[in-house]
Amino acid sequence: MPSAWNDAPRSGLVLAAALVASLGAALLQGCAVFVVAGVATGLTVAHDRRPASVVLADDTIEIQAMNLLHEHPEIGAESNISINSYNLMVLLTGQAATQTLSDRFAGLVAELPKVAKVVNEVAVGPNLGLSETSKDLYLASQAKLALSNVNIAGFDPLRVHVVVSAGTVYLLGLVTQEEADAAAEKVRYVSGVTKVIKLFEYIQAPT
Repeated sequence: MPSAWNDAPRSGLVLAAALVASLGAALLQGCAVFVVAGVATGLTVAHDRRPASVVLADDTIEIQAMNLLHEHPEIGAESNISINSYNLMVLLTGQAATQTLSDRFAGLVAELPKVAKVVNEVAVGPNLGLSETSKDLYLASQAKLALSNVNIAGFDPLRVHVVVSAGTVYLLGLVTQEEADAAAEKVRYVSGVTKVIKLFEYIQAPT
């Protein structure tokens, strides 16, 4: 039986290789890379409506933003900020000790190359504990499962990016208005979800 790697589209393989090269260059420059899902991104790019170059740019933005926390330990020590970039829009979630700290980091991220917009949803307060963090991870898995039940012709749940922070679900992606409404409706009824925020970018339905 052929492996998933062998079955991956050529564009995905090319992107994966580009990501590896890009990360290698970052490491040679002394950058701190904390979490990278480059190969997975390369293998799923066929499901994405973003051009491969934008997928790569989003991954690079996330790495550069995480490096900012390393370069500014006074921010990292007083916060627990998560970074997600989609189509050059950066969503910041998590917690920070003060609003000033949160705003300062958002300003630094906004200055990164290729960042078009920063959505700062960082809450002011203590960092979430392990129990709350685990609950968010579970909610994210349940939200993704719910998306697989959206009954729209041609809908691909992998085109919806799910971020969960303190029970709030953020939905990102390039979708039609119908897809966005249906996705939000499914996720809204997942047990434990307190709020759903749509950060979608809308496209015209295929003709």
